[in-house]
Amino acid sequence: MDKLKLEILTPNGKIFSGDVMSVTLPGEEGEFGVLAHHASLTTLLDAGVIDIEKEDKSVESVLINWGVVQVDEEKVIVLVEGAVAIRGESESAVVKALEDAQKLIADIADSNPAIAAVSARIESAAHKLL
Repeated sequence: MDKLKLEILTPNGKIFSGDVMSVTLPGEEGEFGVLAHHASLTTLLDAGVIDIEKEDKSVESVLINWGVVQVDEEKVIVLVEGAVAIRGESESAVVKALEDAQKLIADIADSNPAIAAVSARIESAAHKLL
């Protein structure tokens, strides 16, 4: 299976940069997946979870509040206002990531009715890491 380059950028810097097998994004009109050789598109992203399937078949999750994505056949560039990667080498790192995610969710809770679903996905991703 072919790989594609993924970059997730915030005003504070890169959240993720690397080769991936696939990425699933919370589009404005619904969730959608991207594989290598995807048709080019640019679209808005809603608050939600980006799921990243890495080369080793592991899945990493990144919570975002909103943004825009540009897709071409070999690269996906995600620009977001706020993001938290749910990952960590230790249990304390995962707990810290969850706390940061909860703060981001609280900041956007009033503006998005799908926050409960996002919270459930983040909790699920965290339990897989622990």
